[in-house]
Amino acid sequence: MSDRELIILGCSSQQPTRKRNHGAYFLRWMGEGLLFDPGEGTQRQFIFASIAPPSITRIFISHFHGDHCLGLSSILMRLNLDKPSHPIHCYYPAMGKVYFDRLRYGTCYHENLTIIEHPISKDGVVHQDKNFLVEGFFLKHGIVNVGYRITEPEMIKFDKGKIKQLGIEGPMMQDLLKNKSIVHDGKEIFLQDVSWIRKGDSFAIILDTLLCPNAVHIAKNVKLLLCESTYSSRESALAKKHKHLTASEAALIAKWAGVETLILTHFSARYPDVRILEKEAREIFPNTFLAEDFRKFSLRRDARCEVVRLGK
Repeated sequence: MSDRELIILGCSSQQPTRKRNHGAYFLRWMGEGLLFDPGEGTQRQFIFASIAPPSITRIFISHFHGDHCLGLSSILMRLNLDKPSHPIHCYYPAMGKVYFDRLRYGTCYHENLTIIEHPISKDGVVHQDKNFLVEGFFLKHGIVNVGYRITEPEMIKFDKGKIKQLGIEGPMMQDLLKNKSIVHDGKEIFLQDVSWIRKGDSFAIILDTLLCPNAVHIAKNVKLLLCESTYSSRESALAKKHKHLTASEAALIAKWAGVETLILTHFSARYPDVRILEKEAREIFPNTFLAEDFRKFSLRRDARCEVVRLGK
């Protein structure tokens, strides 16, 4: 598998269907495994997708409605059996601490995991380390709900033409990175003159919300946006009543935010064929795709995402 890919483990909303499991999304990136909103049955979906659960390093919960968190208990139980050597970072709305604890301690077992909790109580940066900047912003749903934005660090990239022209190679490049300048052939060469900064790619996930400013803010210029699309615009009244997005509204978020690729998910069971949602969204934002259980989106650097379906 690629080291930069999003795998859909489920894409249904509150009611699963014969073809769509409760939502769950696994992002493989920077040598880590990020699991978002594990609904009921997520552990079994890992088996079908041939993904080893110990590859999970971080778990994100947007809110504590059942279809977004009931799989957390079984995932933690499975990881407890596998005894991964790395800690599991868990991000969730701070006001849902009581529900997180109930899911974590809902059965009797000997805990063999190191879990690091990141309860979120305000908009902004939640966590930052050498691999990721994690940001969380509150959305507008029936209960407290967080949308997430994950960004990899910026990278210094050498200008190959300039490096070759100046005869810089091997250890000299490491010295240049470390010291910001070197002397070569009697001339001082500065890092900034032979390199450029590649901005880190970003991924955003928006699940269960009304259209709101934070939804656009989270998605600003991301490479890949995974966004709920529970209803068609024909059911816009239902969407407002239950505080969800339509496919058109998801597309508007992507358009306004300057997103590269939009993936629609969290489909109502009333749509046996969700291609009508894709058609609706593409009229506003053409580079739109549908989530599908075991569909994989490969995120290549400096290229648009590739779409592949995993065998079940």
